[in-house]
Amino acid sequence: MRAQLLNTTIEQNQPLLKRIATKFTQDPYEIEELVQETFIRSLSSLERFINHPKLVAWLFVIMRNVYINNYRKISKYRTIESELTHTSHFEQLSNNSSESKFVMTDIQNAINKLPKDYYIAFTMFMEGFKYQEIADHLAIAEGTVKTRIHMARKILKKNLKIYRK
Repeated sequence: MRAQLLNTTIEQNQPLLKRIATKFTQDPYEIEELVQETFIRSLSSLERFINHPKLVAWLFVIMRNVYINNYRKISKYRTIESELTHTSHFEQLSNNSSESKFVMTDIQNAINKLPKDYYIAFTMFMEGFKYQEIADHLAIAEGTVKTRIHMARKILKKNLKIYRK
């Protein structure tokens, strides 16, 4: 019975959430992903909001947070990628796709050579995890996570200095 109520609630609100999602993105694939992720995140508490007058407002807040978190993940990845690769030397190499592949291989090899503790924290950070999430996953202090990521960046900059001015 409860599962049927949840399904009905989702089916009834899906078109409305798709319209709301268009406020964040126009990409049909991203809209679908945003709606699905909103429902996934809301499932644990959705029962309390069935037939509640603020259901849509609550789902909107979840959707907005999902969108913002995804944007932050992409933004962090681009920042890290830019830090490692965005120099005039790399820009010259990027005109030649073969050389670009070598550069990206060098970057990946440098990341793979990081000490295990730094590697795990750094790659999780690149994947968009927040410092606290990494700390919880690794069962260490948030400050330790920040230090490991900082040290990983420092090592990568040193090992990839040939690509810097």
